[in-house]
Amino acid sequence: MTLGAFSVSLSVKDINVSKVFYENLGFKVFAGDLERNYLIMKNGNALVGLFQGMFENNILTFNPGWDENANKLDEFTDVRDIQKHLKSKNIKFENEADENTKGPASFVIMDPDGNTVLIDQHV
Repeated sequence: MTLGAFSVSLSVKDINVSKVFYENLGFKVFAGDLERNYLIMKNGNALVGLFQGMFENNILTFNPGWDENANKLDEFTDVRDIQKHLKSKNIKFENEADENTKGPASFVIMDPDGNTVLIDQHV
């Protein structure tokens, strides 16, 4: 089972201040829209999402079907198959992907310490 590209999605207070901070660490804007209060910053294979006013806590994000450059992978584990596997392990879901669909879908789980984990497939 592969989870795809990994990023940390940070809930930031001031996206402009956070952008400068991560640029000082060597990150560059990879995607997003500053006017819509979100940016994806990239340094090598590391991805950090900056989100102002969109959610309360930080989120660990995995994107099945994408590499760290948002290129579609030829082979990947579909989000619904990951969900089925986790259900077989008795993982509690905050919300679920519709298992009767294909293509883009997502689900959310919490790790044992209350950290949000988003599995978000865009392909």
